Amino acid sequence: MSRAFVKEDVDPPERSGRTRSASGLPPGAVNYITAAGAQHWRDELKRRQTDRTANRDRIAELEELIRSFTVVDLPDDQGSIAFGAKVTVRDVNGAMQAYRIVGVDELEFYPDAVSWISPIGKALLAAEVGDRLTLADAKVEVVKVEYPID
Repeated sequence: MSRAFVKEDVDPPERSGRTRSASGLPPGAVNYITAAGAQHWRDELKRRQTDRTANRDRIAELEELIRSFTVVDLPDDQGSIAFGAKVTVRDVNGAMQAYRIVGVDELEFYPDAVSWISPIGKALLAAEVGDRLTLADAKVEVVKVEYPID
């Protein structure tokens, strides 16, 4: 492939010499997180600070991670699908599945979490209740939107 067709600004950080952020996102990417997710990391930092000597490296990691966050507030219209939403879909067989749209640094906190930058997260963010879409090769209908505060 000719170098004329390669964009330097989309090269992975490993090739471009730039370093990834604390969250693992590419340089310049915004690290969105829900308020609950940010609080979880702040609580862990507080717990670790009780023994600063034993946890020095982890404390430094957590401080860097927390500095990278951009907390996203809940939308005014909580009937629409936005960052932080828990979206329930129904497949053609009637089976229900919920997905919680969150930031990359809070995926481990919720069993139904999907990143807002994942294909499923992007598809859900572009949908509304009643829409039919394809998620991971399954045809589904969006049936419910809620915003958990945990």
